[in-house]
Amino acid sequence: MRTLSSQMQTIAQSKVLRPIILIDLMFTSSPLYIWNGNGTLVHSSTDYLGVGDLISIGSISEKTDLTATGVSITLAGIKQSLLTIALAEPYQNRPVTIRLGAINESGDLVSSPVVMFEGRMDVMTIQDDGSIATITVQCESKLIQLDRDFVRRYTAEDQKIDFPDDTGLDFMAKIQGIAIPWGISNSASSSGGAPNFDTTKYRMK
Repeated sequence: MRTLSSQMQTIAQSKVLRPIILIDLMFTSSPLYIWNGNGTLVHSSTDYLGVGDLISIGSISEKTDLTATGVSITLAGIKQSLLTIALAEPYQNRPVTIRLGAINESGDLVSSPVVMFEGRMDVMTIQDDGSIATITVQCESKLIQLDRDFVRRYTAEDQKIDFPDDTGLDFMAKIQGIAIPWGISNSASSSGGAPNFDTTKYRMK
């Protein structure tokens, strides 16, 4: 389970609590960094775009038995530039990170945000009525990888996934079913055939 830093625990017990959520959506060409406030928030030299209450996140849970749980992220009333990214960018299996932090009355971070969820984008749903666009992204926990079978084979194609220049398995398909004689039979005739060879003298001990 997640453990808050000592500073975050102190903030959580204070009379005034200003929690914030930061989200990293790692699209291929243009990563999207957003947070549920106004203006631009800088964290780890990264500018997070404030979208205010236009963002909502489903419940985040973790289980002690390492069962994978997902989460949904919804952006409502987004501008056209963000909608273009969602429509044009490959998104499935791209990384997603959700962090929990806190700010002071001046809007500055008072503690390093804690990672609450790490996973991958799975299914994206877009609703656009011409005036308001809403995007909902279903995300899978990275623990989902533990439930998937990874099948590898002794083939040239499979080997080149990790080692493109490796030719060690290029002839694997051609040798299937080939009978390779080992040694020379004692029954070979001396006339026109191979000489007799006593294999009993060369047995392995």
